[in-house]
Amino acid sequence: MTCASCVSKVEKTLKSLNGVNKANVNLGLENAYVEFNPRNLSYKDIIKSINESGYKASLNKSEFLFDENITDSEIKELKEITENIKGIDESFVYPNKNSIMIFFNPEAITTSQFIKIMKQEGFKLREKLSSLEIQEKEKEKEINRMRNLFIASLALSIPIIILTFIPILPELINRWILLILATPLEFLVGYKFLKGAVASLRHGSANMDVLVFLGTGTAYVYSTIGTILNFSGMLYFEAVAMILSFIYLGKYLEAYTKRKSSEAIKKLMNLQAKSARVIRDGNEINIPIDDIELGDIAIIKPGEKVPVDGTIIEGTSSIDESMITGESIPVKKEVGDEVIGSTINQSGFLKVKTEKIGDDTVLSQIIKLVKQAQSQKAPIQKVADRVAGIFVPVVISIALLSFFLWFLLGGGVVLSPLSFAIERFVAVVVVACPCAMGLAVPTAILVSSGKGAQNGILIKGGESLELAHKIQTVVFDKTGTLTKGEPQVMDIIRQGISEKELLFYAATAEKGSEHPLGNAIIEKADELNIKIKDPSDLKAILGMGISAKVDEKSILIGNERLMDKFGVNISSKHETIRKLQNKGKTVVIIAIDNNLVGIISIADPIKDYSEMAISALQKMGLEIIMITGDNKKTGEAIAEKLGINRVLSEVLPSDKASEIKTLQDKNKIVAMVGDGINDAPALAQADVGIAMGSGTDIAIETGDIILMTSDIRNVVAAINLSKKTMSKIKQNLFWAFFYNIILIPLAAGVLFTLAGLIIPPGLSALFMAFSSVSVVSNSLLIRRYNPQMEKKVKEAKSVMNEKIEIYEKYKGKKLKLKCKECGEIQDLPQHCGKDMIPYKDKLVCWMNLAPEFGGMNCGETEIPVHHDEIMEIIEGS
Repeated sequence: MTCASCVSKVEKTLKSLNGVNKANVNLGLENAYVEFNPRNLSYKDIIKSINESGYKASLNKSEFLFDENITDSEIKELKEITENIKGIDESFVYPNKNSIMIFFNPEAITTSQFIKIMKQEGFKLREKLSSLEIQEKEKEKEINRMRNLFIASLALSIPIIILTFIPILPELINRWILLILATPLEFLVGYKFLKGAVASLRHGSANMDVLVFLGTGTAYVYSTIGTILNFSGMLYFEAVAMILSFIYLGKYLEAYTKRKSSEAIKKLMNLQAKSARVIRDGNEINIPIDDIELGDIAIIKPGEKVPVDGTIIEGTSSIDESMITGESIPVKKEVGDEVIGSTINQSGFLKVKTEKIGDDTVLSQIIKLVKQAQSQKAPIQKVADRVAGIFVPVVISIALLSFFLWFLLGGGVVLSPLSFAIERFVAVVVVACPCAMGLAVPTAILVSSGKGAQNGILIKGGESLELAHKIQTVVFDKTGTLTKGEPQVMDIIRQGISEKELLFYAATAEKGSEHPLGNAIIEKADELNIKIKDPSDLKAILGMGISAKVDEKSILIGNERLMDKFGVNISSKHETIRKLQNKGKTVVIIAIDNNLVGIISIADPIKDYSEMAISALQKMGLEIIMITGDNKKTGEAIAEKLGINRVLSEVLPSDKASEIKTLQDKNKIVAMVGDGINDAPALAQADVGIAMGSGTDIAIETGDIILMTSDIRNVVAAINLSKKTMSKIKQNLFWAFFYNIILIPLAAGVLFTLAGLIIPPGLSALFMAFSSVSVVSNSLLIRRYNPQMEKKVKEAKSVMNEKIEIYEKYKGKKLKLKCKECGEIQDLPQHCGKDMIPYKDKLVCWMNLAPEFGGMNCGETEIPVHHDEIMEIIEGS
């Protein structure tokens, strides 16, 4: 395919087939995405219809090598086995190369599934060339072909141009030499356009090849007749030369830049590990990645790629997940944590149990999603498609009209009406560029979907990308989206007892409880290294709390109703309790032997940067709404902290979708941001569903846009990327239409009589060649764009610099803890094999600050307390 007219022709052909539900043709990727009913159509029918319309098509193809040499008797068996596998159209066995090539539908079967099926049939295979690698080779061939054709055209064009403008030979000899040079140029070098034009016209359509061949053919035929009949006046062999040279230069640059625009998929594919080290029968062995099985234990050394999605069963390390999530800070991982295949193990030795392989891995799902996004059309593309359907016939009509007008009426204006009319005809058909219109939208989507994937933002298609920049209202689910989704102890208020004692009794009593609030108290005790015991006489009192015995003391933990029931006087703390509750916190009251000893407030803390993201969205002019199942008071307290003015409280999960529908009924374009699992109905109802997740838990099916991390600032980044992409698409379309609207009339000579302005055929070719290159190059600028909030980027640099400064300050120093009251000296607690370092009123793991670990989030703890006072940090000896 060469232009938007080709796209229009192929789409019409596909949509006319009985059984085709949907057909999208992408000029940027040069592929077609077809949804069809297999009962009405086969792959062969679809490919045949495309071939019959004048274009070549095939399914994806991949080549595989056999582990063992195949025999002649197995060739027929292999063809029968492979061609009976659903999703494979045909196969070719190459005994001399000991390989097999399959043509397949990647939506129906993947290469890893094919390898598995063939293994069951008794044939062990490994992929020699993936479909992507084959496509890359074909693209490389096309780039080299265009380069060679440009060099050939230039080699013939230079002497033609010299002989045309520098009369060094007698005129008659000069003309015949020009004819001899121009003939191979037109019919050998320009054969691509001749062949394309004939095929297009034979199938009742017209494309860019028709325009180019009409231009060069008209100039060549007129000049040839002029040479044979010895016409006086100008000939146009130099126009043939310049047109073909400039167009091939443009096609070479276009092919090169188009390959750049689709590099995102290639980079994602290259992330995949090629092999894995696993334990089999007690031995460590290296195996190809396709041979790994569920349950295999993979061994990963520092600096190696994690080969599979799985769970750590031994070891601790920091993992660089930037290639998946877009976040540069490595993540601390330990036993029980999940890891994602293709991420980098930075520091520790790990053993990982394989839980996802092949097409189920996160990376495979991302690649599939990016491919899907790149093959779907944005609604704005319809404008270009409508014009493309009639573009070439209209251009030819304008060219013929300008020819006849100048030939019939140009006598008093130009010296040779025929020569001038031919010039105008050639200039019009050559300057017209349907390529730019065809490339304007798909190349921008191609680049932006790849850019999104690099930043952990997966966009399902052009429609989602286009709608995102029109969003008027963003609805956030509270729990797990704006908040961390895990209750934590926020305030500890003691009365006649130390903080550690209060937490000891509360955590011990809660040890047998399954309540999330009890777990929060136990986690806080663990954090402060408080050792708890097993309680006795544990009783749950429905709707109030629990009672238990700890060290022969009666412990009550619960709400005000529980204290009233047991006659505990809490009047002195009523005002404190109300203040905490008004801030959206849950208050847990603790009594020992019926005496009030303390209050612990628990809340689901707001995520870091939620307030920053909400503020940024509001500055964009968007309405922000929070939706929650919590009571009105809690919901409003959280909303107030975040600066959100509207809250939908006490909404059941099943009713969230209807709340979204209510907003849409007010003619608002609504985005819903949720966790992608509990919020699936609301995400589906929204105009743009934005699903947030992390790691292997990501629910790719649930949203139009999927964020690979739980950092809410990526919502801002997704909208920024959409706005940038739509800006580029509009620039591209404006250029494509403006270019044709201005240059076609100029080429036709509309301003010649008024201002003497015309475009010669050679210059027309130059303009035409660079119009499509400029569109693709403009789209490629998205690669330089950082969609992340400017504040986030600056803050990340600032925080990292601060951490490095602190690390350098304390590196090599032996620090100690000193009690302010009694002067007792203690060692600092250790983490990851070294003393922890003071940072922002806490002690943090040294790896959090060390530059070689990129500021990862490892362990941190409060500075220990001695005699109810926070200990001071001093330099020891």
